[in-house]
Amino acid sequence: MSIPRDQPVYYRRSRFTTHLPIDRRYSPAHYWLLEESAGVWRVGFTKFATRMLGDIVEFEFGVPVGADIAVGDEIGSIEGLKAVTSVFAAGAGRFLGEGAFLRQDVTLAESEPYAGGWLYRLEGEPAPDTVDVHGYVAILDATIDKMLASRHAGAGNHDEE
Repeated sequence: MSIPRDQPVYYRRSRFTTHLPIDRRYSPAHYWLLEESAGVWRVGFTKFATRMLGDIVEFEFGVPVGADIAVGDEIGSIEGLKAVTSVFAAGAGRFLGEGAFLRQDVTLAESEPYAGGWLYRLEGEPAPDTVDVHGYVAILDATIDKMLASRHAGAGNHDEE
């Protein structure tokens, strides 16, 4: 029996578990991009990104609708209980506006990151370093390995008195 091609990829590593939609591009900065129509992309945080932020409490975009954006431009910020982070352009083109439901319920960015919790739309092209779901699995593996190594290194730096 073959696995349907539209089934999300199940990912589990350490204490992190998620289902990754296969119909998106993913960035090393933990954004996903879904092409809605030719050249129009919906952009959101991955579940991993929202896990690092903690409960999301506020967001703001600092660019007007229609503004030209380049890959890596800081276009806004999002605040979680664990961290405040900039929101960067995951592609180049024009900023088309914030997620349709974020003003009503910012927690959707965490509870439904691949559905109603998307962050913004852009018209243009995704960043050249975006990858398919299998490439993102490799990014997650490397990121989690680095975090675990850092944690283990920190735990081993206690000098006896």
